[in-house]
Parts: sequence; C-alpha cells; structure tokens
Amino acid sequence: MLEGSEARARSGSARIGRETGAKQERISRQRSPGRRMNGEKRAWFSHSGFPSSSALQPETCPKMMLKAALLLGVLVNISQAALQVSISLNKVELSVGESKFFTCTAIGEPVEIEWFNPLGDRMVSSKRMSLQTEGSRSRLVIYNAIIEDAGIYRCQATDASGHTEEASVVLEIYQKLSFRNVISPQEFKHGETAEVVCDVISSPVPMVVWYYQDKEITQEHQSRFQVLPNNNLQIHQVSKADEGVYRCEASVEARGEIDFVDIAVVVNVPPVLSVFQQSFNATADYQESVTFTCITSGSPEPLVTWHRKGQQLEPSEKYIFSKLEGSRSMLTIRNIRQSDGGTFSCKASNKAGSQERELFLKVFVQPHITQLKNVTAVEGSAAMISCVAEGEPLPDISWRRASDGQTFVDGDKSRDGRFEVRGRHGKSVLTISGVKLSDLGRFDCEAQSRIGGHQKSMFLDIEYIPKFLTNHTIYYSWEGNPVNISCEVMSNPPATLLWRRERFTISEETPHMHIYGTEGRKSVLEVTPMSDRDFGRYNCTARNNIGVRYQEFILAQADVPSNPYSVRLSAVSQRLATVTFMKPDSHGGVPISYYLVQYRELGSMDWRDVKSHSVQTTVVLTGLEPNTTYEVRVAAVNGKGQGEFSHTETFQTLPIREPSPPAVHGQRGVGKAYRLGLVKQDDGGMPIVEYIVKYKTDKEEQWMTKLVPGANDFAMLQPLQWNTRYEVEITARNVKGLSEPTFYQFFMPQKPDITAESLFSGMGLGAVVGLGLGALLLLLVLVDVSCFFLRHCGLLMCITRTLCSKKTATSGKGKEMEEGKAAYLKLPLKEENGKESLKPDTIEIKVHSDNSIHIKPDDSKA
Repeated sequence: MLEGSEARARSGSARIGRETGAKQERISRQRSPGRRMNGEKRAWFSHSGFPSSSALQPETCPKMMLKAALLLGVLVNISQAALQVSISLNKVELSVGESKFFTCTAIGEPVEIEWFNPLGDRMVSSKRMSLQTEGSRSRLVIYNAIIEDAGIYRCQATDASGHTEEASVVLEIYQKLSFRNVISPQEFKHGETAEVVCDVISSPVPMVVWYYQDKEITQEHQSRFQVLPNNNLQIHQVSKADEGVYRCEASVEARGEIDFVDIAVVVNVPPVLSVFQQSFNATADYQESVTFTCITSGSPEPLVTWHRKGQQLEPSEKYIFSKLEGSRSMLTIRNIRQSDGGTFSCKASNKAGSQERELFLKVFVQPHITQLKNVTAVEGSAAMISCVAEGEPLPDISWRRASDGQTFVDGDKSRDGRFEVRGRHGKSVLTISGVKLSDLGRFDCEAQSRIGGHQKSMFLDIEYIPKFLTNHTIYYSWEGNPVNISCEVMSNPPATLLWRRERFTISEETPHMHIYGTEGRKSVLEVTPMSDRDFGRYNCTARNNIGVRYQEFILAQADVPSNPYSVRLSAVSQRLATVTFMKPDSHGGVPISYYLVQYRELGSMDWRDVKSHSVQTTVVLTGLEPNTTYEVRVAAVNGKGQGEFSHTETFQTLPIREPSPPAVHGQRGVGKAYRLGLVKQDDGGMPIVEYIVKYKTDKEEQWMTKLVPGANDFAMLQPLQWNTRYEVEITARNVKGLSEPTFYQFFMPQKPDITAESLFSGMGLGAVVGLGLGALLLLLVLVDVSCFFLRHCGLLMCITRTLCSKKTATSGKGKEMEEGKAAYLKLPLKEENGKESLKPDTIEIKVHSDNSIHIKPDDSKA
C-alpha cells in the first residue's frame, strides 16, 4: 500500500511538477516577481532540513525525491486553495455588430487582475473594448464585435506573493445574413448582357436562389439566365419582356436563417425617330411661321431637343415647343427672318441612347438693312454715312434727309457739291463735305426691291466749338450787394467753364466770389463787391475738345434811379385820389423795387408816405379830408437807394355833399318776407347815417316806412301780402342831407301749398322719428278704441273693468264709454317737448284725389 501511495505520489508530483513548471515559465515570461518567488522557495527548502544538492548521495536520492514530491504537492494544494479564478462564461457565440461582457472573479487576495487577447497581448481599455476592475472582479466589455475579435480571452489574477491563476473564455464570431447596398431598380440597355447585383454576406457562406414571377430561376430551363459565383443574376440579351421584379433569397442552413430582397429590373430601349417632311420654304419678314414635326419611340420616353448650328434651342418668343399625342414633338419658328434659313436637327435621347434627324429651312428674303449707325462729325469736316442691306435679289438703296425731305440716290450729287452718294453690292455711302450745324438731324436709308422694302434711320450728330448764347454782358451792383453774372454757352460735347479776372483764375477760395456750375450749359459767378477794385472786367472761358472761346463781362457800379415824370391826379373825391405817373428814364443799372408817393396838405411840413404795389405806376391815396388842397410827389427806389422826387403836383378834394343814390337788388325771403340788398355808392364824403325805405302795394296810396342803419347792407320787408306787386323807394342820408331816391319793384307770388314733403323737409331727424312714433302710438290707440266699442275688449276695456264695479248697470257702462271716447278725442297731438306740433286754427290738411296730403296755414292768419 505504501508502494501504491508512493507511485501515486510520484505520478502526482510529476503532473504537479509539469503544471508548476509551465506556470512558472509563463510567470517568468510575463512578470519578474517569479524569480523572487523561486529564491524564496529555495530558502524555504534549505530551512526545512533538506540537504543541499551538493550533499545528496545516490543512495539517498529516491527517498529524498519522494519526500520532496509529497511536500511540493502539499504546497501546491495550499496555494491553489488560496487563489482561484473563474469567468462567468466559458464559450460564447456572438454575431458581428453585437456587444457582450465577461466577468472574471478571483477568490483569494489578488493584487492585480489582467486580461489577455487571443494573440497573448495584455489588453488595455479602448473605445470598443472596455476593462472595468473593482477589487476581486474585472469585467471585459466588447462593443460592436467584428470577425477579428474571435479567439480565446484569458483572465489572470496575481496575489501578493506573485502567484498567478487564470481562466479563459472562447469567443466565436459569426456574420449574420445581410444584404449590402442592394440597388432597386437596376437599369439595363436593351440587347446587352445584364448583371443583376445581389450582394449578400454571412458566415458560413449563404446559399442564394433567384425567383422571377414567383418561379425559381434555374439554368436548365432558362438558357439566358445564369446565377454567377458572386450570387449575381446574369441575363443574356436582356429585352423589354424581361422587365419586372426579381427576388434574391439567401439562407444559412446551419442556423436556419433566411432573408430576401426584391429588385426591380428596368430595360431601357434606345429611341427611334422619324419625320414626315424634311424640307420647308418660307419668306422672311412677313410674320410667317414654320412647324417641324418629329415622331419618337423608346423606353423610357425619349426627351426631344431641337438644335441649330450645334447649339440647343431654348423656348422663347421665337421658338415655340409643343407635344401632341402619339409621341409627336413639334418646333414652331415664328416671324421667319433671313438668318433662320439653314439646317435644324431633332434629337431624341433617353438612358439607352439617342438618335438625330436633320430638317432644312429655305428662306426667301425681302430687303433688310443690316448696318446703319449713328455718325458724329466735327463742324467743317467731312461725314461718311454707310448703309448695308441684304435680300434676294439685292435691293437698291436711297437716302432721304428728314429736315427737308430731299432724296439722294446712287450717283447723285447736290448743287453745292457737299452731298454725294456711291453704292455697290448692297452697300451705299453718303458723303457730306464741310459739315454744318444745319446738317444735324435724322437721315433715312431705304432699301427697295420687287419683293418689298425696308427703311431705317440714323442720327448725324455735329460736334462744334462752344458758342455763347447771351448778349447781356454788363451788370450793375454796389458795395456789399451780391450780383450774379451768368455765362451760358452751347457746345457739343459739353464745355468746361472757367472764370478769370485780370489774368488770374477765380476759384472758391477767391474772396467775395462764389461759382455755381463749371460744366454744361451755364455757369454763374456771384460777386459781392466790397470796394472799387471789385468792379471791372470778368472773363468767362468755355473749353471742349473741339476748341476754346472767351466772353467778357463788365461789372459796373449801380446808381439810384432818375425821377419819375408826368404825375397826374384822377378820380379825386372827398376822401380818395388816384395818382398816376411815368417810369423814370434810368433805373440806375438795377431794377426798381417800388415807387414812393408822398403827399401833404398845402402849407404843412409833414409828408405822408405811400408805397406802390411792386412797380405799378398807379397809387390810390385814401383817408383824405374833404375840400382840402394837397401836394403830391413821386420818387423811384431800387437796391442802391431812393432817387430824386418828381415835380410836385397840387390837387383839391371835393367838398362834402349829399350821398349818391344806393344800388338795390332784391331776393325773396322766407314766408311773407322780401330781402332788399343795399349797395353804398358815393357817400358824399361823410358816412351814411341811415337808409329810408318806403314801400306800398300798387293798389294802395299810403306808404309804409322802414329805417335801416347805414352800416347794414340789406333791409327785410315783412309781413307782405301774397300775389301782390310792391313799389319801393330807397333814400340814403348823411349829415349833409338826403340822396336822390332809388326806385325798385317786386312781386310777391301766390300763397304756396305746404305738402307733407315740405313740412318734414325742415325738420331734423329726431323730429321726424318722434312724429313717426307718435303716429304709430295714435294708430295703436285707434285700434284699441275700436276693439273697446265694437268687441268690448282691448287695453281700454281692461282698464275700465278694473276701475268700475262688476255690478254697474249697462247704461252706466255706456255712459262711461261715451265719456272715455270724448276724453280720447280731446287728446292733443304733441311733440317730445310737450308743445303742440299742429294747431287746428292755423293749419289746414287736405286729402287730394291722388292721395297726397297738403297742409297749409289758414288764410285768415296771413
């Protein structure tokens, strides 16, 4: 039994030795502490009573080895019991793209836990592989697994003595069935070999089957169909009949996995193009149109484009594109011109290809002027105007001057020899020698042939040296008064204007001077003379690219105007007088501002001033005293000052007298009134005190008198009689006496009828509404009274029954009803303010045959 135990011990020691040696070899490769541990073990063996290797004898080796093996086994068992490592999973299958974590647990007192990948490399945390260690647990997380992640992963724990233990997990990665970038639809050209792509991946490699119209495609039955090694479907000489939806089905037998994708196959057929008519004729410039037609077929439906001279045409007012049923495309060319002649092409294109056909347009052309430009010439030089025309046949060209209508044809020459025409092969040149400003204007070129004619115009522009337009060269001013000197020129091209004085150029910095405008037609120099040196000669220089011209201006000192003359007095009355006079011979160089009229009573020392309105030579003097002699004189005033007075004239106002008869105009008033308008005439030098108005009928002898204050401008006569003629006599009175009477007559018409319309026209909206409500209330009362008397009901009956006893005799009720009726009939018609609106003794209401209502006052009150 001992031998058996020894044998087991020897075999166990050999196995343990092999394992220990392998572990120590791994530790020695990965960590250096292993060497330290081996040294410690050797020290332990030396203290345990084992002789050293140098002291061993051959005869003692078997026993010693047995003891060492037993002791080493005990040590290994003790170490294994102290440190153990395990992983939550031993073997895992994972699909590509999935994520998984593994937990490694160490029993004992590990100081470090590490993971090693299938290549034996120590792992560190990354974005796709994360390591999380806490105490005796460590987790390995693998995100989005890939094929290369497959293999054996080891978790190794190390304790403080450097002893290590490990556990492993086997990770197997497989690819799930997946279709990659499958395009649908897939398009092919008719007649070519089509390859329908179905890119499917999996591990292990899937098996692919193709279906069309719910039937599996096999090479035996379909010689044109073939499944290629890359799982794509090949179709030889594909046609329109092969269009449809194809199914690519893939499966993995080992996992029972299956999936499919439907792919639409489209077969494109190249276009086929045909035309009905290939050649067309047209005449240009007659608003003609030509339409080309192309018939196309193909799949997909071809796109038809039209081309000319290698350029694609675009829709416009010139080219009209249209499309009809039957795949007919049309191009309409509008307003045919000579340039439209030539070759056009119709092109049909789709994904499968294109086809093109040519069409030809021949254009007959009427004369057309293709070149005629405006010409600019310098005055005095020669101008050549060229006109080019084309057409079939070539036209004859003539010229016409628009200013006088003169015509020039080929070979013509004017009398003065300045105009000459030469022409050849559709081109004509009009030569003008010694160009004048009068030649400026429009010239017409006309091309004529038997087909028609064409005319265009050009403008001959003449450039010339500046020309001054004003003859006003002398200006007047005085010290401190600004004056504007204007320099206006005509030139082509526009001139630049420059001001000079005594060979010095005037600028904005020149004292007391300012320039407005230096280019164009006009420049103004503002001069404010401050001394005698600022008066004198100023020079305006006009310059353009044709030449230079100068104009001189003189700034002279202004003077006051001379005296007016021929002073006359007219329309002299008691209070007014009109002064007229003639303008002075000299205004002093500057315009007259106004005239000063002075007047005074004869013998007085104080003159009174009256200014004229602007430069009028008539002034009215007011506020004069009657029967008084006055002196009057006139002086002119300009910017420089006041001139001398005229000779003094004397006049006398009229004495006070009776007023003139007033003017009268009449107007009918309201009702029985008449309004007389009074217009005052000459008051005789004193205010009108009053107007005495006397009036009577033409049948009466006695006058009625009315006094009107003189300040009034009218007199109101009332009350008057209807249908009567009146005579009026009006006299004006002042303190001097009475005027002659003014006679006037007027006629009062017949008494008017007051209709309902006229009655209400004078009322306001509130009054009309009030009358309407009153009429409605009156109607309701009449209805209630009728019900009271006829049917013994209504509001009035209820009131009566409430107030009276039920036992009252019938005769008593009749009496009460009569009294109630009488009380109602006496109710007056009132307005909202409580006043009676219509009085029976003043208003008469008549109902005429046309159902209209007329209301008029009683004649007795007229």
